[in-house]
Amino acid sequence: MLAPFYTMLVFATHGSAEILSMPPPIWFGDQLGANVNDLIERRPHFWSALWRSLWIAGLTALLNLFFCALAGYAFALLEFRFKEALFGFILATMLLPSFLSMIPTVMLMQQLGWIDSAKALVIPGACGALGIFMMRQYVRSAVPRELIDAARIDGCGEFEIFWRVVLPLLGPALGTLGLITFIGQYNNFVGALLVLRDQDVFTVPLVLRSLQGTTGATVGALSAGAAITVMPLLLLFVFFSRRLIAGLAAGAVKG
Repeated sequence: MLAPFYTMLVFATHGSAEILSMPPPIWFGDQLGANVNDLIERRPHFWSALWRSLWIAGLTALLNLFFCALAGYAFALLEFRFKEALFGFILATMLLPSFLSMIPTVMLMQQLGWIDSAKALVIPGACGALGIFMMRQYVRSAVPRELIDAARIDGCGEFEIFWRVVLPLLGPALGTLGLITFIGQYNNFVGALLVLRDQDVFTVPLVLRSLQGTTGATVGALSAGAAITVMPLLLLFVFFSRRLIAGLAAGAVKG
């Protein structure tokens, strides 16, 4: 699992001649600065694309956490007509291949005027069936109905119960879903390829892909770009995995 990451980091510090030699280098070199400079010269908008990918992924993750947690609370602890049928329909959408929605998505984004806009990536990803299912299951197992009934007796409304009582108890599930959503949106290549046409609004996956096959582009520059791109994900995973383990351990002790 670690070998591809290590190889990518090693290649980012070597020139193309060394990378393509046999055997390839297995230790770090001194060409990282040259590779980064080559990357920026060929794709001056790389840093803006990196920032764009980060805030699009972050905003999508926040919206996903809010709406999925809200829906999960409703399906787990509220009673309303057609609840089971609606939940079954949501789960059934997970069975559909993602490529079936490509053409309708592009047509809808064109009609809304969202082509080359971040909204075309953020809004469709603001809520998903997997997140709703995860939150429903966690709410049912972690939030006692007695606690909800006590809050209602105290005069809390449903949204206030969700915000002040339920949401603070969902830490581990929110951490897991947030990490999955952020990584998925940050690495979203096909979705961005469908709705982003102007290179000035490209996300990082599109910028790196546009570098492949470019005349004179070096493998070292591409490796450097990939290494820089993956660093936020590695840091995010390390940070949130620790908090996630701590949350799970605390929940086990309380249980």
